[in-house]
Amino acid sequence: MQANVGGIDKVLRITAGVVLIALAATGTVGVWGWIGVVPLLTGLFNFCPLYSLIGIKTCKLR
Repeated sequence: MQANVGGIDKVLRITAGVVLIALAATGTVGVWGWIGVVPLLTGLFNFCPLYSLIGIKTCKLR
């Protein structure tokens, strides 16, 4: 697993994930809000499987 998520993309994924999970936990958006686990984990691990399939990299080269 090579990192392919970085910078602003990472911050947006983590923020969106936390917001969706919080909304689901409070019952505001229902069960579908738990899908926020996906962007949260991809942001935390700096790896998105979909990006790998289509060849996108938003992180800087090391």
